[in-house]
Amino acid sequence: MSGDILIATDRPIRYAHEPHRRGPGRLSPYRRLFANPGARAFTAGNLLARLPMGMFSVSAVMMIAGSRGSYALAGAVTATGLAVTALVAPWTARLVDRHGQARVAVPATAIAVLASLALLLCVHYDAPDWTLFAAYAATATTPNTGGMSRARWAHLHRDDPAAQHTANSFEQAADELCFMLGPVAAAFLCSALFPEAGTLTGAILLMAGILIFAAQRSTEPPVAPRTATTRSPLRLPGVPALLAVFLATGAVFGSMEVVTLAFADGLGHGAAAGPVLALQAAGSCVAGLLYGSARPATKPHVRLRVCVAAMTLLMSLPLLAASTGSLVAVAAALLLAGAATAPTMVTGMTLLQRVVPPAQLNEGMTLAVTAILGGIAAGSATGGWLAEHTTPATGYALPVTAAAIALLLCAHRHTTEAPPS
Repeated sequence: MSGDILIATDRPIRYAHEPHRRGPGRLSPYRRLFANPGARAFTAGNLLARLPMGMFSVSAVMMIAGSRGSYALAGAVTATGLAVTALVAPWTARLVDRHGQARVAVPATAIAVLASLALLLCVHYDAPDWTLFAAYAATATTPNTGGMSRARWAHLHRDDPAAQHTANSFEQAADELCFMLGPVAAAFLCSALFPEAGTLTGAILLMAGILIFAAQRSTEPPVAPRTATTRSPLRLPGVPALLAVFLATGAVFGSMEVVTLAFADGLGHGAAAGPVLALQAAGSCVAGLLYGSARPATKPHVRLRVCVAAMTLLMSLPLLAASTGSLVAVAAALLLAGAATAPTMVTGMTLLQRVVPPAQLNEGMTLAVTAILGGIAAGSATGGWLAEHTTPATGYALPVTAAAIALLLCAHRHTTEAPPS
């Protein structure tokens, strides 16, 4: 077989154009999705646990900077936590695959919550700086809640690619929503109540959400047996190529955020940068939901190329808008540019689910998240350098370049064989 990222599988494939699969109305695929017993309960718990993911970094920065008077220290602490998470998260996901979601997620979350509370106490009682790094690094045991939710959908609809497409679209929209609302909630809590309020609230929500999620045992994927021939997902055909696409896509996200902050600040409207970036997330959220209700008539590897090409094209809009020097024009361009990011992520995750066997699905999706985070870090650093050494408007060339790299990676021909499931 040859193609972009072609998948061979012995599962029966049924697509959304089959008449009995689709009813009238855009929302009907989502209604059927949540008609599964237990689906609403595990989704509610997962959303509750996922919201703090967008709160913790902002809360930590505001809490540490407010207490110690140093944004450099606050940034170093959060960067350390991100680096440790990139190392620890795949191992946590591997434990989830080997022993089950409930058995691993609850104690892993408890460790992370205790670490968050330790950070809060260290800041409040003016403990030495090194304790802040140690406490925040210990939060790296937080399980990949989005990945566990996607694994449940993949198990429930293992023979229905159309339903998996809808589920992945919903999960991506949920990610966008949580990362759009999380920072706003954190900033409000830390400023309106007390500096530690964001971290404390996030810890409570995370623990409560995971307990609700883990209690839904009927929808939990069974632990698949591992054999002596089981390989790391990194060694499976097609996975490194997909992770490279995720890495480049993460660079799009990271660079766009930093460049937009610099552009707004350069115009004297730094406070408006948050709402402007929220427009991009809103565009992605809406596009993800609409994409999930569409009919996936083509194969995933073909859709991925189309989605990344659309992302590359739309990412040029903020670059053109920035040349006008208008923040309003950039905001409108970001709203449109966000429309291609969710479909790209949805299709990438769908491909990953086809390549990685069920016994390693959590680990595979966590590696994808790690690649995205690595891309965000690289994009942020490079975007910040460009914004400082050139003009903020010039920095918008970086997201276009990162998207073009992702497109080149998709255009490269690969042959992959899905492992037996």
